[in-house]
Amino acid sequence: MTTFAALHRAGAPLVLPNVWDVASARFLVEAGFPALGTTSLGVAAANGLPDGIAATDAENLRLTRSLARLPVHLTVDIETGSVEAAVAMAGAGAAGVNIEDAMGPAETHAALIRAVKREVPQLFVNARTDTHWQRPGDLAEAVRRVRCYADAGADGVFVPGLAEPADIAAVVAAVDVPVNVLFLPGRHTVADLADLGVRRVSTGSLLFRAALAAAVETARAVRDGSAVRLDLPTYAQANAGPPTE
Repeated sequence: MTTFAALHRAGAPLVLPNVWDVASARFLVEAGFPALGTTSLGVAAANGLPDGIAATDAENLRLTRSLARLPVHLTVDIETGSVEAAVAMAGAGAAGVNIEDAMGPAETHAALIRAVKREVPQLFVNARTDTHWQRPGDLAEAVRRVRCYADAGADGVFVPGLAEPADIAAVVAAVDVPVNVLFLPGRHTVADLADLGVRRVSTGSLLFRAALAAAVETARAVRDGSAVRLDLPTYAQANAGPPTE
């Protein structure tokens, strides 16, 4: 199997679907995706917990142990994270973790990255900065932070919310490590992001939110007598055991 790091290729970025349970992961493995990430929002919401406040450490660990049985590389979103959480995910079978700075001090996040790499050097650390997430973007600050995190030993950097092609190109040019961009429907194509030098494209919570929308749409169609799509997984397919290597 190609290593997880080697999947981050210039010109052919890793398209990383983000999952929230074993079923969503299993169907994406069967669809041919060589690597999966978890979505912190999906895992939190599916367990009735809030996202972004480190409330899902136990759920993440249980899920990672289950997903590690699938023949796929796995990277786990541990939110702002900790050395202990990163070590636990590596021990459970994760190939990588995503750790976000939540716009705290860059030096503090860099210190966490260095500590994680000392403890589990084989773990792919994707260092996220929130300069563009749910706030007006600050390109200069994004560049400063991704350089700081790459210098600290991050294997990749992630700037969710980054949308403008010139801004994406500037971040790519700022570091030698792979740049991860969150796919924004209507704003991006994978081909365009590849041309800009992006080496990883994540779906984030998109698939989870799409699944919620599809469930509600189907229930309304049943209630209202509208057409229901028929090309759904069968009971037997959904009830099948996980694929093995």
